[in-house]
Amino acid sequence: MADRLPLYRGAQVRAMDRRAVEQLGIDSYALMQRAGAAAWQLLRGAWPQARRIGVACGPGNNGGDGYVLARLAREAGLQVHVVTAPGAHPRRDPARTALAAWRAAGGRVEAFDGLLPDVDVWVDAIYGIGLTRAPSDAVRSLIERINASHRPVLALDVPSGLDADTGHAPGIVVAARLTLSFIAPKQGLYTGMARDVDGEVRVDRLGLPPIDTELDPPSAWLVRDADLSAWLAPRHANAHKGEHGHVLCVGGEVGMGGAVRLCAEAALRTGVGLASVATRTAGVAALVAARPEAMTHAVEDARALAPLLERASVVAVGPGLGQGDWGRSLLAAAVASGKPLVLDADALNLLAAEPMPVPQAILTPHPGEAGRLLGMPTADVQADRYAAASAMAARYQAVIVLKGAGTVVAAPGRAPVVIGAGNPGMATGGMGDVLSGVVAALLAQQLPAFEAAVAGALLHAAAGDAAARVDGERGLLPSDLFPHLRRLANPA
Repeated sequence: MADRLPLYRGAQVRAMDRRAVEQLGIDSYALMQRAGAAAWQLLRGAWPQARRIGVACGPGNNGGDGYVLARLAREAGLQVHVVTAPGAHPRRDPARTALAAWRAAGGRVEAFDGLLPDVDVWVDAIYGIGLTRAPSDAVRSLIERINASHRPVLALDVPSGLDADTGHAPGIVVAARLTLSFIAPKQGLYTGMARDVDGEVRVDRLGLPPIDTELDPPSAWLVRDADLSAWLAPRHANAHKGEHGHVLCVGGEVGMGGAVRLCAEAALRTGVGLASVATRTAGVAALVAARPEAMTHAVEDARALAPLLERASVVAVGPGLGQGDWGRSLLAAAVASGKPLVLDADALNLLAAEPMPVPQAILTPHPGEAGRLLGMPTADVQADRYAAASAMAARYQAVIVLKGAGTVVAAPGRAPVVIGAGNPGMATGGMGDVLSGVVAALLAQQLPAFEAAVAGALLHAAAGDAAARVDGERGLLPSDLFPHLRRLANPA
């Protein structure tokens, strides 16, 4: 699947670190020196005018990386302040060696007393990848002051306070402008709360050999805009509409016809051969006028839906469906048809009320819908989005697209994929209806379900980013994505 970036849990990266020491013969302090040097080079490139550097060091090897950076910055002629929380003396030999080298170079260590020096850039070297709890009171106060300084921050490995595996912060967390992830990218840096605090993420292997994903199977994968071309090859010259599938969009309860219209148009803009709409009689005229290319049918009961289901290759159910008897009966008919499904919105709420396996389906919940599908609070879903997506995949035996910052795609037996695109402007009503149409269209164009979900979520997010670049994120409408969907669905 495309040229994806492998992501790892913290324990896996620590194992890689140990292997480098034990099998490659690299001294632990030498590896720390590489990390500090890589971070120093990144800082100089990002903030070349900086003359005063603050380095907040913790007691672990992350703090040792900070001491190395501090020494290199001082040797380059910069004014460097090293600040530690009370009791943060290094606990391991490599960090002790780094501290000794910093002091031998004339550097001082200042214990945090509630005030911070005035600097141009802060380096966060407080906690590494092992933290899964809220920071201590003393460290919380230090992080509060760093964030309140409004100076740019370079975080080493992960922003302190962030769980490297989940992307969740159980307490306060450093708000970084740049994060340099050592050895391998950590999966928690790409989804959920992490998207608010890690800024731009860079990865440095520290001179180690390239990762062998057979030896080190990733815990997740990241896909980005450039990966779209792997799924969206040009069509052959003799192509006809029958080769590109027929999506049936089911929804549009009275007063909600716009949702199913967005779904159908998204399917068309993503290249499906035919798109049909099954909706309430009252909404037919408006839909025909708004998008004549979508074949719109008045459907007042499941019996009227049957011939449309028979002709469709993929069925998208949920946009504007409602949770009344009409919506419930149409969802039941669609599930019973055995056709490949994309379920969103009220189809998910109905499924949550009467859970059952839907192995032919792709589910596209936002965190609130995911909570209902799993019977847990939304906050618990957001606390570990990878685990929540995988739990839904297991419960419903379906492909899951857990929407949000860093959308996560999961399926039984597959490592999750996180979408490295999208922006806050897409948090508006109707965006999910567009996503349903995009995913359904790619499924109809014969991509396997998991690949259709990943490619569809990525295409949708990339189109949202392209639309936001035109006039900004605030005020972005779902329909603003349509011209960009068409362009991005035809990569050069």
